[in-house]
Amino acid sequence: MKKEKNSYINRELSWLQFNARVLQEASDNSVPLIERLRFLGIFSNNLDEFFKVRYATIKRIDEAGKGGKSELGGIKASDLLEQITKIVIDQQAESLQILDSINKELLKENIHVIKEDEITSIQATFIKSYFYEEISPALVVIILDEDTDIPELKDSAAYLTVKMSNSEGKNQFALIEISKSMDRFIVLPNQGDANYIIMVDDLLRYCLDDIFNIFTYESISAHMIKITRDGELDFDSDLSKSFIDKLSRSVKGRDSGDPVRFVYDKNIDLDTLNFLLQIMQIDSKDSIIPGGRYHNRRDYMSFPSLGRKDLLYPKIKPLFVEGLSFQESIFKSIAKKDYLVYTPYHTFSYIVKFLREAALDPKVRSIKITIYRLAQISHVASSLINAAKNGKEVTVSIELRARFDEEANIEYAEQMQDAGVNMRFGVTGLKVHSKMCVIERQEEQKMVRYGFISTGNFNESTAKIYTDFTLLTANSKILKDINKVFDFFEVSYIVNRYKHIITSPHYTRSKLFALIDNEIENAKSGKTSFIKLKMNSISSYKMIDKLYEASRAGVKIQMIVRGICCIVPGDEGMSENIEIISIIDKFLEHTRLFIFANDNDPKVYISSADWMTRNIDHRVEVTCPIYDEDIKLELQDLYDICWQDNVKARIINKSQNNEYRRNNGKKIRAQHETYNYYLKKQER
Repeated sequence: MKKEKNSYINRELSWLQFNARVLQEASDNSVPLIERLRFLGIFSNNLDEFFKVRYATIKRIDEAGKGGKSELGGIKASDLLEQITKIVIDQQAESLQILDSINKELLKENIHVIKEDEITSIQATFIKSYFYEEISPALVVIILDEDTDIPELKDSAAYLTVKMSNSEGKNQFALIEISKSMDRFIVLPNQGDANYIIMVDDLLRYCLDDIFNIFTYESISAHMIKITRDGELDFDSDLSKSFIDKLSRSVKGRDSGDPVRFVYDKNIDLDTLNFLLQIMQIDSKDSIIPGGRYHNRRDYMSFPSLGRKDLLYPKIKPLFVEGLSFQESIFKSIAKKDYLVYTPYHTFSYIVKFLREAALDPKVRSIKITIYRLAQISHVASSLINAAKNGKEVTVSIELRARFDEEANIEYAEQMQDAGVNMRFGVTGLKVHSKMCVIERQEEQKMVRYGFISTGNFNESTAKIYTDFTLLTANSKILKDINKVFDFFEVSYIVNRYKHIITSPHYTRSKLFALIDNEIENAKSGKTSFIKLKMNSISSYKMIDKLYEASRAGVKIQMIVRGICCIVPGDEGMSENIEIISIIDKFLEHTRLFIFANDNDPKVYISSADWMTRNIDHRVEVTCPIYDEDIKLELQDLYDICWQDNVKARIINKSQNNEYRRNNGKKIRAQHETYNYYLKKQER
C-alpha cells in the first residue's frame, strides 16, 4: 500500500485531543459539581506530565538539529512545538472559562471561594492566626536581583512573583514558593449555612505586608508563575553506585532539568514578566503560556468535599466475585476453576487476600511477582515482606523507573530487600511492565503453581479508580509460561519460547500479526471475521498498517481507545471498516482486551500492553489467553457493554472534534451498566 500523507494522526496532537476529552468532563453539567473541579485538576496534572515528558522530548529533537519528521509522523519538531503551544493556549483559555462557570455554580450551592479583597473581619482573625501558625514557619521567600543568579525553581511548583514599588519608581522583586506541604484550599469557619474557602495563594496575598514588613514600598502586588522542567531521568555512569542510589539521585535531579514550559498570570505587569524571562533565561523554544490567576490547577483533584455528597459521584460498593470467599482458601477455589476480578467493580482485596494467604501457608514454597507502581501504603508489599519473614522464597521484579512513582517504589524496594526478598531491578534496556505472579505450593509429592495475571498495577489506590482485569488461575500451561518470563529476568540473553502467552519484546508483534492474518483469511473466505480491541493507546505505525490491511480485506474492526490514537478510521480505501470510540468517565478505563472472531470460536486475551512501539519493542509485557469459557463470554459481554455506550463515548475520527456518540436508543452509560451487570450476577 502506498503511504498516504495523512495515514496517521500525530501522537502528541492525539494526546492533546484525549486531554480535551478530560476537559469535556469538567464542562459537563451532568457531572457532579465538585467532580467537575477534580476533572479540571486531572486535565492540569495530565498537561504537566505531557510537558515534562513528550514536549521535552520533542524539544530535545529540535535542539539536536534534527527535523524529526520520521520520528514524529511527518511533522517537523519545530512546527510541532508551535502547534502544541497554540493548542495548549486555547485549551488553557477554555479551562479558565470552565473554572469561572464552576465557581458561579458553587455560589449557587452556597460555597464561596473568596479572594483576599473579600475577607471579612471575622475571617481575617482566623486567617492571620492560620498564617502565623501554619504558613509562616515553612515559608520560602526568594529576593530577586539582576546581579544575582536566580536559584533553581522547583519543577511544577507554583510561585507568587511579588513586585514592590517605592516612591522613586524603583522596583524590588521577590518570589514566594507555594510549597506542596501547604494545603492549597483552606476551609474557613462556616457562616450559617454558607461554606467559605480561600486558596493559599490569596491568603499569601492578604499577608504580603506581614511577609515583607522590613521593606519600604508604596505598592505591592503578587502574580503567579510556574515552570515545568524536562522530566526524563539522566543516569550517571559511576559503577560503584547501586541502581537504587543512581535512580534516587536522578529523581532528586528532576527538579533541575531544563525548563520546557513557563506559565504566567496574564495580568502580570509587563516589566515584571520581562524581568523574569531575562533572569530565568526562558527563550522562544520554551512554551510560554499566558494563564489565569491560579496555576497548579492539578490541586483541584483534592478540592475539599465539605461533606457535600450531593456534589460528588455516589461511591459504589465493590461487589464480590461469585465463588470466591474471604472465609475460605483462595487456593482451593482457583484449583477448581479460573476467576476474573474486575476492579473497581470487584474489590482488590482478593489479590491482597491471595498474597496474605500465600505468606502464611506452610505449603507455599515460593512467590514471584512483578511490580510496576505501588501505592503509597502498600498491602501488597507488606504481604511479600511477611512471606519472606515466614521463610518463603520471594522474588520481586520491581520497575524502579515507573515514571513519577519512582520514590514510592524505591522506598518499598529497600524495605523488601532488608526483609530478605530477592529483588530484581528489571532487564537492561527494557522496562518490566507486565503484571503477573506465580506461587509454587507443595501438594503431596508435586509442586503445583497458582497465580494471577493482570492488565493493571498491583496498587490498592489506583484499583479504586482504574478499571482493570485480573485473572486468578491454576492453569498449569499458562503458569508454566509465566514462570519462563521470570527465568528471562534471571538470564535475559536466552529467548524463551512460549506456547500460550504472548510476550514483549520478542513475540507480541508477530503473534498479533498472525491473529490478524487469520481474520483476514477468514474474511476472504466468507467466514465470520471481526476484531474487537480495547486499550489505552495505539501509536505503533506497524500495528496500524496491519489493521488497515485487515480493514481493506473486509474485517470489521471495533476499537475502544481511551488515550492516544494515531489511526485514521473510516477512510475509504484504507480504513472504512474501522470504528473507534473513546470513553472518559468516573473511572479511568485502563483494561486491555483483545477479541478475535476466529470463525465463531473467539480467541480472547487480556494484556498489560498497549499497541505502542515502547510496549511492543522496549518493555516486558504479557498478553494472556482466556481459556475458561465462562470468563470468555463474560469479557465479550463487557466489551459489548462498552461499545454500546452512548452517554460517555466520543467518536474518534480524522476531524478530531471529540463528538459525543448519540443515538435514539436507550441511554447506555458503560460504567453504570457494567456495575449493574455484576450486580445482577451477584443477585442470582
